[in-house]
Amino acid sequence: MASLEGIGKVPELRNRLLYTLIMLGVYRMGIFVSIPGVDRERMEAYVQSASNGFLGLFNMFSGGAMEMLSVFALGIMPYISASIILQLLTVVIPHLESLKKEGAQGQKKINQYTRYGTVLLCLIQGTGISFWLKSLNADAAQGVLLETGPMFTVLAVTSLTAGSVFLMWLGEQITERGIGNGISLLIFAGIVAALPDALVQTFQLSQDGSLEIVELLLVASVVMGVIGVICFFEKGQRRLPVQYAKKVVGRRMYGGQSTFLPLKVNTAGVIPPIFASSILMFPSTIGNMWPDVGFVQWMQTALIPGETFYNLIYVILIIFFSYFYTAVTFNPVDVADNMKKYGGFIPGIRAGKKTAEYIDRVLTRITFAGAVYMAAVCVLPTFLQSRFGVPFFFGGTGLLIVVGVALDTVQQIQSHLITRNYEGFVGAGTAKTSRGSRRG
Repeated sequence: MASLEGIGKVPELRNRLLYTLIMLGVYRMGIFVSIPGVDRERMEAYVQSASNGFLGLFNMFSGGAMEMLSVFALGIMPYISASIILQLLTVVIPHLESLKKEGAQGQKKINQYTRYGTVLLCLIQGTGISFWLKSLNADAAQGVLLETGPMFTVLAVTSLTAGSVFLMWLGEQITERGIGNGISLLIFAGIVAALPDALVQTFQLSQDGSLEIVELLLVASVVMGVIGVICFFEKGQRRLPVQYAKKVVGRRMYGGQSTFLPLKVNTAGVIPPIFASSILMFPSTIGNMWPDVGFVQWMQTALIPGETFYNLIYVILIIFFSYFYTAVTFNPVDVADNMKKYGGFIPGIRAGKKTAEYIDRVLTRITFAGAVYMAAVCVLPTFLQSRFGVPFFFGGTGLLIVVGVALDTVQQIQSHLITRNYEGFVGAGTAKTSRGSRRG
């Protein structure tokens, strides 16, 4: 943390941090802007009474916007779902694959398709939520709508779509002009904002006797242990030794140094649990639109957060997206080709194809360890809730996202500081050289 003390001395970094905080502040203020024609107090009471199901999970990822019936109720999940779909299609559609290989221009086009997909998913999910709210309104005790006519559906879908599109833009602006991944930071801000209230509820349970002091201390110990495990795995890496051959240019000899290729245990970061949660929440939206269809009813009954079948599917999706996202972001063939181009090789491994196969084999093994760790952390809330009745996701997906995003953001801040110090060092060396040449 000592290296972070110089943040205030770097104007560019200070401005990026300030911009990020302002954008997150705008996001949190928008949470309190409700959809026209709703009763927010009744909705808040209903969500709190059903906080352990899909509704609680949806509310967590939206930063509490669902219980507020905010225009941000869909959160950033439609954008994440659209990103998943586009990345999957990139593997099977030649046109998208060729766009990906075109570099910045191709990626710009893929991002545009992702935005179109986000709008389409917002329209679908917004319609589902409006139908669901109308079904709640049939019960006088849960009547959350002041108006149930066709105009409400139009207003609700338009408001929810505009809110999610604004969050998408907000996340992209944070990524470009601020610090960290904007999409992850929006989810991070929503989860962190709910933590104080959840802590208060937990201590209230201990005061009224529902949660014994010993159990409370045990839960706190588990939380601290999980944070330690997350930090350990997020920073864990396998270092492959790399040797560079010596080259003689003229009368000088270059190369010959040894270095290493760092392979992270969790290359995908917090993306797999976010992607998996987004996929599992989509059937619930479809169920709100067609509640009488038999298959839809089965999905809603089977995919209940905390149940065994849900946890099984959740674990499978986390492992799948861990491998998938790692394959998208890290290409062993390109790494091996670049090493061969500059005369680098792994001792005992032939350069080229054999090196790529070796890197891929090592990466596959450590990615499995990272995927299992993430799955274990994400299903931990099931046991905490069933055993201790903890009112929120202690140690689960929320904690993994919070710690993972915080570590990634701190790492980016440190990278900015190191780059700034390196530039200052080079600048000082250049100035000394120029003064020496003038003296000569």
